Amino acid sequence: MSAARVGGSIAWTLIMLLSVGTGGYALFLAATGFQYVPPVVLANAFPSPLGIEVHITASGVALLLGAFQFLKALRSKLPAVHRWTGRIYIAACAVGGVAGASIALFSTSGPIAGWGFFLLAITWLVTTGMAYTRALQKNFVDHERWMIRSFALTLAAVTLRIYLPIAVIQNQGEFPVDAYRAIAWLAWVPNLVVAELWIASRRKPKRANPAPSVAPA
Repeated sequence: MSAARVGGSIAWTLIMLLSVGTGGYALFLAATGFQYVPPVVLANAFPSPLGIEVHITASGVALLLGAFQFLKALRSKLPAVHRWTGRIYIAACAVGGVAGASIALFSTSGPIAGWGFFLLAITWLVTTGMAYTRALQKNFVDHERWMIRSFALTLAAVTLRIYLPIAVIQNQGEFPVDAYRAIAWLAWVPNLVVAELWIASRRKPKRANPAPSVAPA
């Protein structure tokens, strides 16, 4: 196996671990009645806690299931499981995206942060919707490409939790309002850029579209 493939396998394993770990933590918060919600969440003046609770729960499900959708063994050996977990992922992204968009503009860090998270939610909904429609059309090449984009945006929950502790430490333990405004964009825009570069770098898709049936003459 080449060094590039080894590096790619290691990177993908790390992504899966971070995705499952972050998703599991989100569902732990939900299972414990959101008693251990981090202060950064409480720092936002949401009209109702229901919005953030729905967003956390749905996003946790999407994080837990998203990475497994790209496993070739799951697609080939257990296609029914792949389809059903994919449907749950799509539904979780839809619910999480709508909830995220509805609460984004209530950020106490101001409109720059609010619009960053709002556009993340909208872009997440659009890419996930495109992935779903392509699957319905049996255009599995484009389906996979849109799923890559969707999952890159799902991983914004992971990158957010990488950037934010660093910013808190640099701000001597205080909530970093200025850094939070930048993180609202840094958590997802670079993810989407990397996804686009990855899609563009692939010589051919892993999954081919089904050949059209030919009617007998």
